[in-house]
Amino acid sequence: MTLLRAHLRLSASRKALPRTCASLARLSAGHYSSAAPAMSDKTERKPLFDKILIANRGEIACRVMHTAKRLGIKTVAVYSEADADSMHVKLADEAYLIGTAPAADSYLRADTIIDVVRRSGAQAIHPGYGFLSENAKFAETLASEGITFIGPPGAAMRAMGSKSESKRIMQNAGVPVVPGYHGENQDVAFLKQQAEQIGYPVLIKAVLGGGGKGMRIVEKPADFEMMLDSSRREALKSFGDDNVLVEKYLTKPRHVEVQVFADKLGNAVHLFERDCSVQRRHQKIIEEAPAPDLLPEVRRQLGEKAVAAAKAVKYEGAGTVEFIMDDETQQFYFMEMNTRLQVEHPVTEMITNTDLVQWQLEVAAGNRLPKLQHDIVCTGHAFEARIYAENPENGFLPDTGRLIHLATPQPSTDVRVETGVQAGDAISVYYDPMIAKLVVRGEDRQAALRVLRKALAEYEVVGLHTNIEFLRRLAESPDFIAGKVETGFINKHLDELFPPVAQPSAESIVQAALAHVIDSSTKAALSTHGGLASPWAAIDSFRLNAFGAQTTTLAYGDHQYSAVVSVVRNGVYSICVKSESGDKIAEFDNVQPLWEPLPGGVGSTSAGGHLRALLNDRLCASNVVFSDKDSSITVFDQGRVAVFKVPVPQFIDDASAAPPGSVTAPMSCKIVQVMVELGAEVEQNAPLVVLEAMKMEHVIKAPKAGKIADVYYKVGDLVEEGKNLVAFEDE
Repeated sequence: MTLLRAHLRLSASRKALPRTCASLARLSAGHYSSAAPAMSDKTERKPLFDKILIANRGEIACRVMHTAKRLGIKTVAVYSEADADSMHVKLADEAYLIGTAPAADSYLRADTIIDVVRRSGAQAIHPGYGFLSENAKFAETLASEGITFIGPPGAAMRAMGSKSESKRIMQNAGVPVVPGYHGENQDVAFLKQQAEQIGYPVLIKAVLGGGGKGMRIVEKPADFEMMLDSSRREALKSFGDDNVLVEKYLTKPRHVEVQVFADKLGNAVHLFERDCSVQRRHQKIIEEAPAPDLLPEVRRQLGEKAVAAAKAVKYEGAGTVEFIMDDETQQFYFMEMNTRLQVEHPVTEMITNTDLVQWQLEVAAGNRLPKLQHDIVCTGHAFEARIYAENPENGFLPDTGRLIHLATPQPSTDVRVETGVQAGDAISVYYDPMIAKLVVRGEDRQAALRVLRKALAEYEVVGLHTNIEFLRRLAESPDFIAGKVETGFINKHLDELFPPVAQPSAESIVQAALAHVIDSSTKAALSTHGGLASPWAAIDSFRLNAFGAQTTTLAYGDHQYSAVVSVVRNGVYSICVKSESGDKIAEFDNVQPLWEPLPGGVGSTSAGGHLRALLNDRLCASNVVFSDKDSSITVFDQGRVAVFKVPVPQFIDDASAAPPGSVTAPMSCKIVQVMVELGAEVEQNAPLVVLEAMKMEHVIKAPKAGKIADVYYKVGDLVEEGKNLVAFEDE
């Protein structure tokens, strides 16, 4: 299929979708089933829209499109130059290019998006989440032009989208709020004074928006101004507003939120609560519904207060009322209201058998809520694990790059994979690094956890770092299994969640070595004579009148292993695994591997295959994936994952080494602020450079005291991972 690269419509016809995309489409009716709302005899049901525009990208755009297609509604996609080949563009009936990669030049261009609405003939806009989803001015502009905004009215967004205004409303309604300053005075000295009166530690939060952006914990007065500046920059980029509030930071809280829904006819309901306590960098990574171990009275009060808040501002559509709860007493405090559909809405759908996107469409069309409070029943338990391109072992820093290999668990009624990417797509520095949402359910919490652990073991990604193995360890944690969750969970379980790296099994080493030998031999044999196999080009230990052996060296962390693969006869091998010192670790005889290349390799950067071999008494069946990006071999062996590196020749390694004393970029990023200059004397941990990646800022600090010898980049420069940022003079 050819994409039009200008402001032109894509044909309504679509070629066959990729496997992941197609499987999601086939199962969309089962996942997002929601019966037509039961209207009273006196209420005539209004028709839904014929065509809607989704003003978003990625998995949420695809999510909305699945429901729209099931309901017979045509969809219009908008996309940036970076997203020209993305899944949401392929799923849509029409698509329009709206700008360059930065969100400010594309997905935040309200005027351009409104122009596409007019040209496409769409009757309504679904904003998804993020971008323009909580922009009251955007919603009001649409209303003035007769375009339906599938979300709350601008007045409700202004009231509840502002953290400070929403707290005032909740105080008037008698709901307790966290102690803090929520006023309009944004003078730095005044805010610092308020922080001292509240008492450290304090939390600086952007007045608008959410998702952890613009949020900073300040432990001591000396850090306040730097953290305030960073919070404001991030908030301005993400939400177009740099106003903040300052609150007391609770040291052992739980994050519990309530899904609410209201229609234009005065009906408002809650669909129970979700627990989102386990977070990193103030962002959620795993959510569940219902929240574990809540007292029945607390659960009732949460729902009632959330509905009261929605009614107080004449709310319409989907919203989430977020509370912070003391883990010991279950006393809760209002935090904020998100006036949009949340990322984690699928867990609510799982336990209530609803399609909340269809509910949004019904409400926007003027219909009654599909279910009233007495109709909504909670059944079972659900989890959502966010699959991120990030490196948990490096402070959860986001990663960028191409998805060389991607295989997901098989979707079913109890397993959903909500994604906007497929193998070959790139995770860009410009957008959120989420690859997918893995959503599961079971008859109770323990059953749902079993499904989650199995599904995580079946998830395969090669090409960049992910948090999959971290999520697996989290789901296996005894305290997590027991429901002992709170926002400090990760920091309090560091030893358990970040154990020492275990050495690979002998079986994993053998599988990597076998795959490497077979693949290398096949490629070499086909590289000459016009692709015809030649014994003279092969490197499979072919010898005249003799059997040969080939040694493969594999690095795993700081250790190296060698596997001597000997040809016994055609298709039969013996393998001896040795340590770096030459000691024999294991030996396998009469190995007869079956190798089937994996489909759809991404250009020349990857290859791989499915390897099946009996190693002594264990039948191994694994996917083995090669990556030229980092000379790695990844073995996915029935839930076990091992990543090996093929050592690079020393002369190549030396040529690419960084100068001594260099500070390098931990991820692909943009330079936001350079805080040192050539010749400056700095102390250890002094801030050097502020980076931006995936809409989040990261401060790079000095690893030691010393004198700056060189600064390689300036503000606004784009930098690849591993590039030198700052160099120190040699001691």
